[in-house]
Amino acid sequence: MTILQQESNRKLVTDVMRKVFVERDVAHIDRWFSPAYVQHNPAIPDGRDAIAKLVAALPAEFSYEMGMSIAEGDLVMVHGRYVGWESTPVIAVDIFRVENGVLVEHWDVMQTEVPAGETRSGNAMFGR
Repeated sequence: MTILQQESNRKLVTDVMRKVFVERDVAHIDRWFSPAYVQHNPAIPDGRDAIAKLVAALPAEFSYEMGMSIAEGDLVMVHGRYVGWESTPVIAVDIFRVENGVLVEHWDVMQTEVPAGETRSGNAMFGR
């Protein structure tokens, strides 16, 4: 895979995350997600239809802030902060596999945010 393809994958994922989780725009889910979309988050069903249902069920106070993103081969990782996903903010790394210009698979690693003042290092979990 070329650097150009990796950057195209990274842009696709960051655009989709912005559109779906920041703007709550689900109009193009059929274009962005494979019909056979595989979901590894245990709380979300497989398939692209589950994404639209998930977004529709998000509370009004939900917000998503995207941080850094990295592409390697067909994988793209995005570091983000979800507020309203759980009772306290959650920091996550979402990992997507991209194939032929669509999202085909997703994994995530999520943890409750600890304020910088409560960490041993004094560093925030999100941002710089």
